Amino acid sequence: MQIKTTQLGHIAWCETTAQQLEPHDFAVEAWQQRNAIVGQSKGRYTTWFVKTDNSDSPQTWVLRHYWRGGMMEKLSRDAYLYTGLQHTRAVAELAILETLYQEGFAVPRPIAANVERFGLWYRADIIIEHVAGSNDLVAHLRHKPMTEAQWYLLGETIAKFHLRGVYHADLNAKNILLAQGKFYLIDFDRGELRQPQASWQQANLQRLLRSFKKELAKLATLQFNQQHWQQLLKGYQSVNPI
Repeated sequence: MQIKTTQLGHIAWCETTAQQLEPHDFAVEAWQQRNAIVGQSKGRYTTWFVKTDNSDSPQTWVLRHYWRGGMMEKLSRDAYLYTGLQHTRAVAELAILETLYQEGFAVPRPIAANVERFGLWYRADIIIEHVAGSNDLVAHLRHKPMTEAQWYLLGETIAKFHLRGVYHADLNAKNILLAQGKFYLIDFDRGELRQPQASWQQANLQRLLRSFKKELAKLATLQFNQQHWQQLLKGYQSVNPI
C-alpha cells in the first residue's frame, strides 16, 4: 500500500491501482460533473457507481463514504476520532481487502482510500472496483432461487474466509454478491484478521442466518428456507468442521 499526504490528510492506494488519485476523486460532485455516474445503491446512505475515463481500459468503481450509525450518528454523521492513519476505518478496510485480494480470495479489487483530518477528527471514503454482473443475495433471491450446489458452494466460500481468520463484522445477505457462479464478500468495514476460533465463527454464521430471516420477513417471496440453510452448513462443515 502506498500513501500520499495531501493538504487535508492522506490518500492510500493499492499496488494494483494504475493511477494516483487526488482528494476530488473521492467527491461524488466531481464524478457528476464528468457525467461519469453510472448507478447507485441506496441503503441507509447512498453508494455510487462511477465510470473511469481511461479510454484504454475503463473501469467501474464503487465510491463509498463512511457514515456513522446508531447512537453516535446523533452526535456526528461522519466524524471519527483520529488515532493514527492505520487505525482509520478506510485504510484498515483497504488493507484487509488488499491482503485478501492478493491471496486470491473472492473480494472486490481494492483501489484507494481517502482520509481527511480536521483537528482530532477525520472523515473518510473508499473506492473499490465493481464486481461485474453481480447481484447481492437479497436482490438475486427475490427473483430466482439458488440450487443446492450453490448453497453448498456458499458455505464452502464462507468457511475458507473463516479458516484464514477473516472476521466480517457485518456478514449479512446483502454483503454477499453472486456473479457468474462465484460468491464474493464485500464491505469489510470494522473487519479483522484474527486467530480462527469456533466462537466468533459460529456467531458470524448466526448473524448471517438472522439477516436471511429478517429479509424473509420483509419479503415473503424471498427464495430462502431452512433446507437452504442446512445445505449451506453442509458446505461450510466440509471445509471447516467446527
